[in-house]
Amino acid sequence: MQFPVSLRPSFTLKFGPLIKQSNQQISIKNIYLFLNKILQFDASVHLATVHIFCLLSQMADKSQSGTLENDEFVLFYKMLTQREDVLKVFQEYSVDGQKLSQSNLEDFLREEQLEGDDIQLHAKQLIECYEPSDKAKRMNAMTFDGFLMYLGSAEGSIFNPQQRGIFQDMTQPLCHYFISSSHNTYLMEDQLRGQSSVEGYIRALNRGCRCVEVDCWDGANGEPIVYHGHTFTSKILFKDVVSAVGNYAFKVGSPDVPTHCSPGAQWLPTDSLSFWFHITGHRLHSNDYVCLHSVSYFICPLCFSQKSKQRLSKELSDCVVYCKSVHFTSFKHSRIHSKFYEVASFTESKARKHLRDAGAEFVHHNSRQLSRVYPSGFRTDSSNFNPQEMWNAGCQIVALNFQTAGEGMDVNDGLFSQNGCCGYVLKPSFMREADVRFDPEMPQKRDHYHPVVLTVQVISGQQLPKVNIKEDSIVDPLVRVEVHGVPMDQAKQETRHIENNGFNPMWYDTLHFTIHTPELAMVRFVVEDYDKTSKNDFVGQYTLPLSCMQQGYRHIHLLSKDGTSIPPSSLFVYLRIKHLE
Repeated sequence: MQFPVSLRPSFTLKFGPLIKQSNQQISIKNIYLFLNKILQFDASVHLATVHIFCLLSQMADKSQSGTLENDEFVLFYKMLTQREDVLKVFQEYSVDGQKLSQSNLEDFLREEQLEGDDIQLHAKQLIECYEPSDKAKRMNAMTFDGFLMYLGSAEGSIFNPQQRGIFQDMTQPLCHYFISSSHNTYLMEDQLRGQSSVEGYIRALNRGCRCVEVDCWDGANGEPIVYHGHTFTSKILFKDVVSAVGNYAFKVGSPDVPTHCSPGAQWLPTDSLSFWFHITGHRLHSNDYVCLHSVSYFICPLCFSQKSKQRLSKELSDCVVYCKSVHFTSFKHSRIHSKFYEVASFTESKARKHLRDAGAEFVHHNSRQLSRVYPSGFRTDSSNFNPQEMWNAGCQIVALNFQTAGEGMDVNDGLFSQNGCCGYVLKPSFMREADVRFDPEMPQKRDHYHPVVLTVQVISGQQLPKVNIKEDSIVDPLVRVEVHGVPMDQAKQETRHIENNGFNPMWYDTLHFTIHTPELAMVRFVVEDYDKTSKNDFVGQYTLPLSCMQQGYRHIHLLSKDGTSIPPSSLFVYLRIKHLE
């Protein structure tokens, strides 16, 4: 018995071992045994979900034979995947309640999904791609199964597929991009006693990070090592770091080397670093260099004080041709003296002070200079600040502790999920143009000010994972929608919670947000398990730029705390973005 392709993997995963290949029968007894076995090992499967599955299998067994055969198998599948919320939308556009003609589908795409480019061709393509019935295809029609498959696909998701690949101009100066960046990349845990590992580089690079930090120190026999200096963190070999970067830098998209080594230990095996990268650091002399544009770079801020500058090896100094690390004095000094290839580093507190005292000046500075912001030294637990406040100032290299899950990394992953996940996102034009002044504290004063209202109707959830390990625990889900952007746009709203239903909770709750700088806004959807006596438990989340959001009826495929997918958990929402009159 064949199932629609988009739904087949999760179904096969759970029920494949129950199917007798000879006659495609499923024993109801085996369903009970199998689901109870899963419940023992898989905390994502609810006890209530198991009961629902078993009840549905009994209802589908019309012959009362104890097995599901042929049409009974199909009935069980349909009962299992029935979506009243989607069926309601389907029937609004279906004349007979059984199918959508191509014309009906075109009306839906135009009126609800707000598609405008060659809707007739697109409707035809959707039928061809997602409709499982050959008979319906011959009629140029879409059944409910096909409609459900379309809405559950990438085309029906909240993220615009056209912005998944590289779609931005990649030839502009580096200071015109936000760049995915990691702080103390080698650390897997805290900043004082945590483990150092090349795995930190592998994970960061696989996550699309383009700027990693390699903190180099003298090791035994003159061989450089990497660790968080003057702490009890463990140590790893520099050569192992270089090897890991070389192997993983371009699998997703590439690499900061503060070095505290003696000149002899600063010799770099440049052949092994022959992939494209930029190195940032101090130089022994102050020649001017041409900045090359490339999609990947290795940034290398070298921490030597003025006194130790003479200890820099010539070989390493000669590598510093693209970005030169400099001390920041003032915005006025920078306007007069700074070169385009220079980069200044700020702690989060210093950057926050500049943003508060001279926000427009900071943005203007970052339209022509590179700025790197890193977490405060007080964050010994490797926690993160929210990178959004630094992006509001146009700071390009906002370094986060990639090993720590939470809001900061969710927002970071969300921004860089666009443009091919290459780790570079072009800043809005008002943050790149030297003759434009933008103050993130007063966005309404900029030219071409066009605020919008975002309306989110949270309709339903599907198969939300269990988070409490107690045997009788069932999720009481609520959805929080957060807007991260300039200070005027920061907002959070929640739905009510639904008691004891993680399988198919229904809300139909509507939330409204006024957004003054939509070009910088990030939207984060968070599902939590409500608890009236203690802090809610995290269930899943999804974060994306407002500019990448598709309108209409959309599915949001949830991610876990560490940013990995948790299929088939999702939210079903209705979205509208309208200009504020």
